[in-house]
Amino acid sequence: MISTITKTMTSTPTAPGRPTGNGAVAATPSDRLAGDKRYKIIEATMRRYGYQGHGLIEALHSAQEAFGYLDDFTLKHISRTLHLPPSKVFGVATFYNLFTLKPQGAHTCVVCLGTACYIKGAREVLAAIEGEYDVKAGGTTRDSQLSLLTARCFGSCALAPVITFDGETIGKVTPTAVAQQIAQRLAAVQQAR
Repeated sequence: MISTITKTMTSTPTAPGRPTGNGAVAATPSDRLAGDKRYKIIEATMRRYGYQGHGLIEALHSAQEAFGYLDDFTLKHISRTLHLPPSKVFGVATFYNLFTLKPQGAHTCVVCLGTACYIKGAREVLAAIEGEYDVKAGGTTRDSQLSLLTARCFGSCALAPVITFDGETIGKVTPTAVAQQIAQRLAAVQQAR
């Protein structure tokens, strides 16, 4: 698996100026970097750490904040700039559950599946959200409004079971009330616009 991923991350993209197969012309990597200010933010983070490997997690956080997820191009860029093997960058990006390699929904709900939450019914809470919003853990709803994730522990065990919605911790959730709690937050965000 890692060899396939490393091969994908190190493979040469379509040559600049050549058709990509869909009629478009591929831009050079330097065009993409120069034309997108978000890469300057990532670059500043890597510069702050002296372009050393110990700045990897911060660079990934910077990229995640800038783009909402970590795509292959950005992972390759970080790998080259920090002089790290692509497998190391990919390994770190996939190890931590706060990083994602796919675009996420406008809102994120994370269900804690740590021991205390699990014992207090987190699995049932997760099932209720999956059923109500027709999405599986790790996925995003068809309308791209909600991404559903899981985590091992939030450190809020006294509030078990716990979810976070757009970073806000909600404790003592129940399977019957959780869908309504999420719907209320989604509606509040819509009204605020």
